[in-house]
Parts: sequence; C-alpha cells; structure tokens
Amino acid sequence: MNNSKELKAGALLSYVQMGIGIIIGLVYTPVMIKLLGKNEYGLYNTVASTVSMLSVLSLGFNSGYIRFFAGYKKDNDSESIYQLNGLFIIIFTIIGLVALACGLFLTRNLSLVFDKGLTAEEYITAKKLMILMTAQLALSFPLSVFSNIIAANEKFVFLKALNIITSALSPLVTLPLLLMGYKSVALVTVGFVFLIITGCINIWFVRHKLGHRFIFRNPDKQVFKSLFGYTFFIAVNIIIDQINWKVDNMLLGRFCGTSSVAVYAVGSALNSYYLSFSTAISGVFTPKIHKIVADCKNSGEELKHRFSELFIKVGRIQFIVLALILSGLVFFGKPFIRFWVGDGYENSYWVALLLIAPVTAPLIQNIGIEMQRALDKHKFRSLLYLAMAVINVICTVILCPRYGEIGAAAGTAGSLIIANGIIMNIYYHKNCNIDILAFWKSIAKMLPALVLPIVFASVLNRLIDEYSNSLLLVSIIAYTAVYSVSMWLIGLNRYEKGLAISLIKKILPAKKCN
Repeated sequence: MNNSKELKAGALLSYVQMGIGIIIGLVYTPVMIKLLGKNEYGLYNTVASTVSMLSVLSLGFNSGYIRFFAGYKKDNDSESIYQLNGLFIIIFTIIGLVALACGLFLTRNLSLVFDKGLTAEEYITAKKLMILMTAQLALSFPLSVFSNIIAANEKFVFLKALNIITSALSPLVTLPLLLMGYKSVALVTVGFVFLIITGCINIWFVRHKLGHRFIFRNPDKQVFKSLFGYTFFIAVNIIIDQINWKVDNMLLGRFCGTSSVAVYAVGSALNSYYLSFSTAISGVFTPKIHKIVADCKNSGEELKHRFSELFIKVGRIQFIVLALILSGLVFFGKPFIRFWVGDGYENSYWVALLLIAPVTAPLIQNIGIEMQRALDKHKFRSLLYLAMAVINVICTVILCPRYGEIGAAAGTAGSLIIANGIIMNIYYHKNCNIDILAFWKSIAKMLPALVLPIVFASVLNRLIDEYSNSLLLVSIIAYTAVYSVSMWLIGLNRYEKGLAISLIKKILPAKKCN
C-alpha cells in the first residue's frame, strides 16, 4: 500500500478506533461506576491522574524520533536510522527506570497526594493501584519506541488495527473480573497485560516486517544534543498538558474527596471523547508535515501555501464533527448524563461544558502543533502554556474548595480561552506560515449551517420537558439528521462532499450489475 493510501486508510481507521472506543466507553463506563461504586471510581481516577503525571518524563522525545527519521529517510541512510533506534531504546529505558523510582516513592508517601481524605481500606487499594500503574507506565516507555518506528514508516493500518483490537478486547476481559469482585485492581491488571501483548506484537512487526535493526554502539552525540534542544520545549508543553488535564483530579481528591473526583471524571470523560474526535485525524499527518518542511526549505511562499491549505482543509473537517458534538451536548447533555451514569452526577454536565467549549478552537487547529514542531517554533507555545498552567492551578486552588468540581473546571476553562483562543491564533498568523485569517473566514462560511439545527433543538427542548431513554435517543438521531442535511446544503464545499460520498461508497456495498 502506497503512502497516500496508508494516510487515507490510517485516518479512516483512526475514526473507527475512536468510534469503537467511544461506544465502549459509553456502554462500559456506567457499568464500571456501578460495580466500583462512586468513591472507588473517584479513587481510581485520582491515582490514574497522579501516575500519568509521570509521563512527562518522556520529555517529548517521541516527536523527536519522527523528525530525525524523516531526515535520514530522505537521504536513504539506513545505518543512521538503526543507530537512532538504538539511541531511543537506551533513552526510553532510562526514562522508564526513573518513572518506576518516582512511582514507588509516591506509593510509599501517598499522603502527599491524598492528604487525610481516604479510609484505611482505600489507602490499601490506592497503594496497589499505584504500584501496578507505575510498573505499566515504566514499561510503556521503551515499548513506545517500536510504535514510533511503525508510525514514522507510515504503517498506520497495522498500528490502528492493533489498537482497535485491543480497545475491543480489553473491556470484554475486564468486565467478568469486575463482576467477580476484583474492583479497580482488575482494570489496571488487564491494561498491563494488554500493554505487554501489544508491545510484543509491535516488536515483531518492527523486526520482521519493517526489517529494522538496533545499533547501540557509537551513538551520534550530535543527534543526542540536537534531540534535547529540539524536545526541551515539547517537554515543557507535555508537562503543561498534564497539569491542565490532570491536576484538577488531584486537587479535588485532596480538598473535596473522591466523590467530587467521580463527578468531575464523568464530565472529563466526555471531554476526552471530544478530544479524540480531533486528534484521531490530525495524528496521521505528522510525517507529511515534516516532509513538507523538508521539501520547502528554500521557498517560504510555497511553505505558507501548503501549510495554510492543509491547516484549513483539516480544520474544516474537524469543525464539522466537533460542532455537531458541542451543540448536541448543549441541548441534550443533561438528560444524556442522567441516562448514562444515573443520578448524583448533575454537575458533570457543567464540568463537561466548561471543559469542552473553550477547547473547541484549539482542537480544530491542533494540526498546527506539529507544524510548530516541524518549524522548530514550539518554544513560544510552551512558554505560553506554562503561564496558562500556573494560572489554572492558582484558580483551581482558589475555586476548588468553595465550588468543588465546577470551580476546578472553571479554572481550566479560563486559562484555555486566553491562551488557546486568542494568543495562539496571533502567533500562528505571524510566525508559523499559516494564514489564520483565511482559516477563520473559511470556518465562518459554515456557521449559517448551524442555524437550522439550533432552532430545531431549541423547539424540541421546549416541547419536551422530560426525556425518556427512547425519546432521548430519537431526539439525538433527529438532531443529527437535521444537522447533517443543513451542513450538506449550506456548510460543505465540493472537496468535503466528495470525501463524504467516497466514504459512503466504501461503507455501503456496491450494487451488482446483472
């Protein structure tokens, strides 16, 4: 399969993986909450957020691999690629050992995370979860090198197909264990086992299908130095992302208890699904972006044209999907959350809105993140997000004790609006060879397509005070149909309609001619 077909198939499989993941999450999460109980579900999320903070130790090296690989690949320098493979195995193994040591330290000092907010039994469970999650994270670092190699070679079909299979099998294995009473420890154990299995499969693929070798002797010191210089601000950005998306759970667990964490986690889960709709498609363009930069080194105008064209094309497709989800959440979010996880999670609706609405603008522009990295202009974003993270933490510490989960979400929302919604757009336009004005003009042309769906949903909400489960489903389907028709007639351009028709033809079986 050529690279163009791999990209298209990879993007399609990304959405298949995302769709399966969301469906499983929507079905599985309420069952998991019921079997775990509100408090243990909150405990599980707090521990997971704490351990995931250690992922910042990757220091952005994953992106660095693809950057150096693209240069060596262009020069057909296989020997340097194999040396790069060996260097990254060494680096990520060391990182894994450091993560293991940090996680074990936190396990022995859980009061640093939870203060005095847990019962004796919950402390025992938290220690088990910390040990298992730490070991899983530590092993994931060296194993991630192999998935990076596969992605750099643009073998997205294999990578996405493996992820789809894992996503589908994991809950099927976990659910019986939960029913047997193994609780949250079972969730982590199954994840650990699947990490080992997929890691072994990736190793086999890299060694036997791609034919890659790993040279550990005489690593290129210049590459090592350049790697640190390139990834430093990516690392800062990773740290900031962890703070913005994980610190709320940790602070809520410390100030308000595991019950508030559970309510926040439900709204945050909806936000995670929302994020996945955007990142699913943009992730497959990373090698292409670096190739554009390599091809246009001596032509600034050509680079601006190709970057802007790709930025607008991908952003419009992401907007079409995200606008449907966001507007649907506004009108149907409350009854949906009640149907999904039951009573006691009413504030999850406001948490979801506060997290999702401000992040929409950066999500339809997230392909620009890799463009900054490819141009080596990601320093500004990292420094900006560092300031944003500090503001977020300060606001959350102030608002969390008084307003609970809604206060925590509000602190995150405010920082996102300032940094992502305003300042980054100015930087894209002035410093990253992206015509941001043309981008927003293109997005604005789709806004009239939202009028009819919004009017329809507003009338529907006035006519229906209480949604039964079946009525809610019918209303969501009807709203999606109205949105799709309106977007087709008013919002989509010729290219996007062609993509939609092509996708429908691939999904629906062709008629056989007699």
